[in-house]
Amino acid sequence: MNKKLTLTIEEDIVEEAKKVASSKGRSLSSMVEDYLRVITKNETETKTSSGRVKKLKGILKVDSDFDYQKILKEEINKKHHG
Repeated sequence: MNKKLTLTIEEDIVEEAKKVASSKGRSLSSMVEDYLRVITKNETETKTSSGRVKKLKGILKVDSDFDYQKILKEEINKKHHG
């Protein structure tokens, strides 16, 4: 079900967005809807992932001098340079 939405956006941005939409054979409304769909999906996925990470926090015990960035760099080097 569609719902009408009124937005206040700078005129020059609206005009440029209309040109982009037209060049893609789409309406500005459909482009805005797709954008909103993407950002709300990403937000939901981020919250889900964040919750999973929080559940794992504290499971692994590492030394206080553990340098994950050093290890990550070494592993990336191995991957790209054999």
